[in-house]
Amino acid sequence: MRRARALAAALVLLLAGCSGDGDGGNSGGRITLRFQSLAWQQESVAANRELVAEWNARHPDVRVEYVQGSWTSVHDQLLTSFEGGEAPDVIHDASDDLADFAYGGYLADLGKLLPRRLRDDIPRASWDTTTFGGTVYGVPFLQEPRVLVANARWLKESGVRIPTPDKPWSWPEFRSVTRELGAGKGKYGVAWPLKEPVSATLNLSLSAGGELFHRRPDGKAEIRFEDADAVVPRTVHDQVNVDGSASGATLGMGGSDTLPGFFGGKYAMVPLGFSYRQQIVQQAPKGFAWQVLPAPAGADGLAQGVSPQTLSVAEDSPYKKEAAAFIDFFLRPANMVRLARGDWMLPTGEEALKDPALRTRKNDWATGTALARHLRPAPAQSVRGYPEWSDKVATPALQEYYSGAIGLDELKKRLVEDGNLVLRRYQR
Repeated sequence: MRRARALAAALVLLLAGCSGDGDGGNSGGRITLRFQSLAWQQESVAANRELVAEWNARHPDVRVEYVQGSWTSVHDQLLTSFEGGEAPDVIHDASDDLADFAYGGYLADLGKLLPRRLRDDIPRASWDTTTFGGTVYGVPFLQEPRVLVANARWLKESGVRIPTPDKPWSWPEFRSVTRELGAGKGKYGVAWPLKEPVSATLNLSLSAGGELFHRRPDGKAEIRFEDADAVVPRTVHDQVNVDGSASGATLGMGGSDTLPGFFGGKYAMVPLGFSYRQQIVQQAPKGFAWQVLPAPAGADGLAQGVSPQTLSVAEDSPYKKEAAAFIDFFLRPANMVRLARGDWMLPTGEEALKDPALRTRKNDWATGTALARHLRPAPAQSVRGYPEWSDKVATPALQEYYSGAIGLDELKKRLVEDGNLVLRRYQR
């Protein structure tokens, strides 16, 4: 069926080219690739559009059409376009959204399409985020560690030890520091924005050795909640419900929602994605001093899970080689740097990471770059059924635990027992 749709699409494109109507997929011998980008920040959109324009200027026979997508609706929009045979040729997404598309046969195998230069430039750990069943379905190109954004003056005046990537806080030390920083009267050592708690909890838990998702000998995934998996959730729970060093009001907030309180001196620190630095630069009051600190370390050091942004090629695209060539151009080291700076994130490419522009003290780029080698695939990266488990089981269970409505034993029971029931439906 998929091959038939591809042949039908090719016939339509051929007829459009013969009729001379519009730009078509192949008009007058010129190929048109549709590239759906999810860039949304002004600098990022500009970088994406500039690179598309540069490609088009150099490749008159293979034109790229820029299509603006949205992170908020990309999964459903892509699923609809795949089923309707109208998917973009080049697809911007995130690695944790690829599994069902890959297993469903909607994405092309990129193994033999990508040049050696690109394959060698990106570390194996990053490729693992887009590899399913031994096949590569996407190119991971931007990644974002979680960091602690801190009120620099508050920390300095408190006299607490300032952590660095070489000497980070441990999770127990982090809890102790937030108790010391919490001054009472509506002031807190930390604000946890956990409106979407699953990704933050699982990815930070890697530092403590927690994985939650494990592979059985038959290759199927199962959930096990072990002592290491409890370190991060227990820390957050106790900061909110035992120490009073974390604000319970922020548990239902997104990261941006906490910034007014952070600027207003209500929270000493906020755990955020690295890219939030752009919002802080744009919104912070004049004279507000802030700094980026590494997230706490555990038994596995600064290890942290990430789901990189990715570029994939639709299986139904009749121009897979041309699409792969565009991806290669788009992700040359200098271009990766431009994309990273536009999104205030880190490139996956090792050559791009060496660029001095990403190692400056200004806006603490150097702190983030120092964390790049510790980034790992998110624990549930290739698990089928993860989206349903996350939405219907883990999110409500973690929200109730963090607010103090249920205890750790009940959290464990729901994550494991209810969670494994969900996974089994996808792995029969």
